[in-house]
Amino acid sequence: MKKNVLYLLFVISALGAICSWVVGRCNGIVTLEENVETAWSQVETQYQRRIDLIPNLVATVKGYASHEKETFETVASARAKATQITIDPSKATPEQLASYQAAQGELSQALGRLLAVAESYPELKANENFLQLQSQLEGTENRITYARDLFNRTAQIYNTSIRRFPNNIVASIFGFERKNYFQSEQGVDHAPQADF
Repeated sequence: MKKNVLYLLFVISALGAICSWVVGRCNGIVTLEENVETAWSQVETQYQRRIDLIPNLVATVKGYASHEKETFETVASARAKATQITIDPSKATPEQLASYQAAQGELSQALGRLLAVAESYPELKANENFLQLQSQLEGTENRITYARDLFNRTAQIYNTSIRRFPNNIVASIFGFERKNYFQSEQGVDHAPQADF
């Protein structure tokens, strides 16, 4: 009888240790996954900041270059398209990220054209409001680059974690899946420059 009790205690202890280990591994992966989602929210926040700057920038340029209607329409269209695409980072596919990135790239190009228009208007380039918006836009572009890099780094840490033994067993059991990365656009080696 005493042997059976000892055996039962040993089995219960072993099962308790295994359960504790699995819970610890699972919680560690959940923490890493939350870090990825937090990093994604920073990417969205910085893109939203850029989107929010656009109406003021367009209004300031319009005050000096009202006949540049096509450029203003291009910016408005690209801005609308960029705001329509949303991504759930827990289910983001490479195609969704590429689509999101393409819409943001279109917006960057449209902003580049808008800022090129500003080059033709010396009074605009000297306008204090325009200079402040230009500085904010440049800072936002830098923040976007940083946020995207942070997202990729946190996704890489998470992906590495769920692929390493023994976490890969726990990840497989609980359905944790690999996160996709932001990829560089072809022909783009750095953030768009807001050089005035």
